[in-house]
Amino acid sequence: MASKSKIARTRNIGIVAHIDAGKTTVSERILFYTGKSYKMGEVHDGEAVMDWMPQEQERGITITSAVTTCVWNNHEIHIIDTPGHVDFTIEVERSLRVLDGAVVVFCAVGGVEPQSETVWHQADKYGVPKIAFINKMDRIGADYFGAINIMNKRFASVPLPIHMPAGSEDNFRGIIDLIDEKYLTWNDLSQGVEFISQEIPQEFLDDAKSNREKMIETLAEYDDDVAEKYLGGTELTGAEIEKAIRKATISLKIVPVLCGAALRNKGIQPILDAVVNYLPSPEDIPPVKGINPVTKKEEVRHSSDKEPLAALAFKIMLDEGRKLAYLRVYSGQIHANGEIYNVIKKKKERIARLLLMHANKRERIEKASAGDIVAVLGLKETTTGDTLCDEKNPILLERIEFYEPVISQAIEAKTPADQEKLSLALEKLLEEDPTLRVKYEEETAQTVISGMGELHLEVIVDRLSREFKARVNVGRPRVVYRETIQKQVEAEGIFEKELGEKKHHGHVRLSLTPRKRGVGNEIIIMADENVIPSEYHDAIVEVLQEATMSGVLNSYPVTDVGIAVTGGTFREGESSTQGYKIAAATAFREGFTKAEPVMLEPIMLVDIITPAEYMGDVIGDINARRGEIQSVNPKGTTSEIRAKVPLKALFGYSTDLRSATQGRAVFTLIFSHYDKV
Repeated sequence: MASKSKIARTRNIGIVAHIDAGKTTVSERILFYTGKSYKMGEVHDGEAVMDWMPQEQERGITITSAVTTCVWNNHEIHIIDTPGHVDFTIEVERSLRVLDGAVVVFCAVGGVEPQSETVWHQADKYGVPKIAFINKMDRIGADYFGAINIMNKRFASVPLPIHMPAGSEDNFRGIIDLIDEKYLTWNDLSQGVEFISQEIPQEFLDDAKSNREKMIETLAEYDDDVAEKYLGGTELTGAEIEKAIRKATISLKIVPVLCGAALRNKGIQPILDAVVNYLPSPEDIPPVKGINPVTKKEEVRHSSDKEPLAALAFKIMLDEGRKLAYLRVYSGQIHANGEIYNVIKKKKERIARLLLMHANKRERIEKASAGDIVAVLGLKETTTGDTLCDEKNPILLERIEFYEPVISQAIEAKTPADQEKLSLALEKLLEEDPTLRVKYEEETAQTVISGMGELHLEVIVDRLSREFKARVNVGRPRVVYRETIQKQVEAEGIFEKELGEKKHHGHVRLSLTPRKRGVGNEIIIMADENVIPSEYHDAIVEVLQEATMSGVLNSYPVTDVGIAVTGGTFREGESSTQGYKIAAATAFREGFTKAEPVMLEPIMLVDIITPAEYMGDVIGDINARRGEIQSVNPKGTTSEIRAKVPLKALFGYSTDLRSATQGRAVFTLIFSHYDKV
């Protein structure tokens, strides 16, 4: 084992799931069994190590992704525990962007819930290999194979059960490992530290044999060596099966499925074994790609200390007033007190300290190398999504895509002293949270904050008063609308004026075209260089991007519009950057007004799980809110209703749903798309 390099013994994984599937409990157990914490923190007692923010402990949910490092079986595992709540989905997105593997936790009772589906697709988008852990096998209504059937229907990769539960609900005793054909039980007295591996009891033997057969059969479809032995009737060894599973997992064809009950301390060590056995090390994933900002050509960086440095800042956090940047190092090395080049800001940054994080405790280190996830103090200019590299070998890694906010709220400081604190606090929160937007409205003298949902804004307001001591009055939440156009138009803008002694001239022709819902804006320059010289192109694109920030109807952001610069004129000595900018902005506003502008509103995908007897009332209420029912799936005594409903009609929905179902229904919201009001 010792011969493997440090990088081959590194795993960067995230623990992701739907709210309440038990992610944080799984993370806490992992820390306990790997010796990182001396007692187990429980989410329901508000003592979880990974949920260390006061807001997290009170609500019993995860809000920010916490990073920690632990060691298992001579492998170093960096874990990010991510939020399950949809309002903090960016935390999941940016974590998956820098991770090599994920453990997706499902609830054995709820099965595949809406947010776990979103997370799964986010992981697919970044090509992240996964292991699935079906938790809460001891709960009433737990159905292991039922959950796997839903996974089969909803996901592209094939779930491969490598475990089988021994009993379920109150009779859940342990798990049967189908690879090694062993029965594992945990000792309650040792808090699950000790577990016993024994022969499979007679009552489970037939099921275990047929499930093992199915497992090998599925594996044979993705691995020629397994297929050859299987068809030839040769017994496969545990090591051969593991090798095949690793290969198929890393190539995203299958997802190994395990089971257990984290709260009862059952089934955690096998997750750690599976992370080491089946999830990739930084060496196993394709090299990271980026653009060389000088040559504009694509370059790759292999996961090696010998290559030039490439790192991505994926999260900024404030820590006792100091700025902490979390970095994923893809190649090369970083040294404490060394210099590092921020290619986006085109500035050198100095590293004051390098830290290895254990949730919110830390350990100082002297250097970090390829494959590491570390926190850095001292980077003044760096923001989320920036690439840090070696100045002599610059590279620009793909940025992280951020979601646009759908809900806003006006806030104002209670006293002039609070106003000062508020401005400072918002500046710091903006650095931390790329999905938060802040705008000062001159007319109403109010500050408007926008975010991903009611809970997101509630947490921001809570943090303003608690962390930054800025007391604020809060207005009602409001919907963030968008504006777009319905027909194609041509428009032109001409600017001629003497400013000072100099004549300024600019002339731009534009074509505006409606685009498909949800694709966003596109700005292209089609005009010939003789008509508008290329040195003015960047300025024109920049001013058009600014112009799309506010439409003509109610000054909401413009979306789904194609803007093409089709022509214009150039006058030697008179045409200027200023002239072209004003001409382009005028042409845009004029064209937008002529192109039948309309307002768009955010439509949310609502997923409601309700006792069957209230189904009629819930559906009636959705229809009354201008909602559109997508599907109704009966699940035993409950029903799952999926519908698309305008966000405006959903304010206060949780209270209404509770009173209509005696508090027994639950729902989640995910932003779906914008549509005509």
